[in-house]
Amino acid sequence: MKNIVLAAAVLAAPLLFSIEATAAEPMKALIVDGQNNHKVWPKTTQMMKSYLEDTKLFTVDVATAASKGTDPNFKPEFGKYDVVVCNFGHGAARWPSETEKTFEEFVGGGGGFVVVHAADNSFPDWPAYNEMIGLGGWGGRNEKSGPYVYTNSDGDLIRDTSAGRGGNHGKQWEFPVVVRDHEHPITKGMPVEWLHAQDELYDQLRGPAQNMKILATAESQVTSRHEPMIFTVKYGRGRVFHTPMGHAEYSQECVGFITTLQRGTEWAATGKVTVAIPDDFPTADKLSSRKFSE
Repeated sequence: MKNIVLAAAVLAAPLLFSIEATAAEPMKALIVDGQNNHKVWPKTTQMMKSYLEDTKLFTVDVATAASKGTDPNFKPEFGKYDVVVCNFGHGAARWPSETEKTFEEFVGGGGGFVVVHAADNSFPDWPAYNEMIGLGGWGGRNEKSGPYVYTNSDGDLIRDTSAGRGGNHGKQWEFPVVVRDHEHPITKGMPVEWLHAQDELYDQLRGPAQNMKILATAESQVTSRHEPMIFTVKYGRGRVFHTPMGHAEYSQECVGFITTLQRGTEWAATGKVTVAIPDDFPTADKLSSRKFSE
């Protein structure tokens, strides 16, 4: 009898090892870029790639479109990935129609999508993209694009349908981020308030804002309103994580940005977060940055 049990255990061992090895395999992320009014975009793509790979949760590929116009060869195989991170920007040309359709099917079918800073400037006339990002700015966006969305001083959600352009920011500064949802996996464990490194604080963003959940805000010096800084959108079966932060390399060196990107990307891919809040996370009165070395 002992021999039978031992033989069964030996036979089962390779199967167990195979299951464990499969479970431990990193997820696949894709960063898409190529056209961005922020000239630092090649570096921020590499920074975000490094930050995600540092978690050991992801392998990261990059798909770069031609620098001008619609690139007929821009046809990433989105289905190969768990999550796509967008680092396009203002003035980016639309993707080939087939690529746009494939991407819509990818996110709507359950794929993860991450929107960083100027990616919400992109593609103002692509309806599905605007639904995915929830809020956007510039590119002719106005009241026809959807409401302004922000919170008042009491933390109440405001959907403002008044007329006006979408997208604005004041001078760059080091601003406090206020966590509004302390139970969401992305923001759970973050300080109630933390200082973000020098960045553009986007204000007056507007869009469809459907199935949108604001997780953190920052008070604009322009509007005196608390503008969304970390939020999620549900698009079909897909999860979208959106942060307007991350203008330049010094903005993305902020430990708050790094941690938010890592946790937001994991959530977009899986619906869960295992990345811990690091010991050097910023506080309400102390900035924290990590100099990026290529």
